[in-house]
Amino acid sequence: MKEGRRGALLVAGAALLWSTGGIGIKAIPDPALKIAFYRSAIAAVALWLYFRPRAWKWSPGFLTALGSYAGCLISFVVATKWTTAANAIFLQYSGVVWVLLFSPLLLREPFRTRDAAAITAAFVGIGLFFVGHFDTRGRAGDGVALLSGVFFAALVLSLRRERGVGAEAAVTWGNVLAAALLFPFIVSDLALTPKSAAMLLFLGVFQIAGAYALFVAGIKHVTATEAALIGMLEPVANPIWVFLLLGERPTLFAVAGGAIVLAAIAWRTLAAGRTPAGALPPPD
Repeated sequence: MKEGRRGALLVAGAALLWSTGGIGIKAIPDPALKIAFYRSAIAAVALWLYFRPRAWKWSPGFLTALGSYAGCLISFVVATKWTTAANAIFLQYSGVVWVLLFSPLLLREPFRTRDAAAITAAFVGIGLFFVGHFDTRGRAGDGVALLSGVFFAALVLSLRRERGVGAEAAVTWGNVLAAALLFPFIVSDLALTPKSAAMLLFLGVFQIAGAYALFVAGIKHVTATEAALIGMLEPVANPIWVFLLLGERPTLFAVAGGAIVLAAIAWRTLAAGRTPAGALPPPD
């Protein structure tokens, strides 16, 4: 019981650190790609020092995991800059729904009635994000956030397809790849203000690397279901931090849509007794 409580607290700490991504990205005045570059570059160094991941076989599955993780990192930052923090995190979290939808086809996992019900409810919730006032930049941000969820699903499916691939290696090298891909776009503007540099250090060292360190330690002592449900602190807390510190208000439709998506995922997780995403959190 004591170890289980410790594991739950570690996972909760990881989720709360992940949830600071929205406020951190919103608070930095620099362009999205510049933020994404520095965050991933700093996180790559921190993750390498912590995990020291061994070299994995450069198989198609591992390459898919790297590409999808890098895409998820970049698209989440862009989405958070272009739309509300609530929309960005809730729509990225919809990646779990894509895992449920495509795992029977790609992994030959059984598709049950509860899966269909959860997917249907989640898509209703996703649809609510696109109801209301039309804003070109905001709608583009919502689209990028949905794409981030697709990247997350591709990461999970590729890691589950290749059972020997380590999530720690994919996360570490994925940050390296993201930084490498972004460098040509920001090389002409590398300067940072002290405030931006401090915030980016926090995002790289704590919001990504530190959170994964806590999660890896905590998952040893809790079930996958418990980890998945505790991890839902992230999409709940993320827009709350942004609202409290920056005053950004999500629409009522977005709040309702997010609640439906999270409820569908939680119900499916509890009904199955495990997380459909293999206890791997959305890598934002």
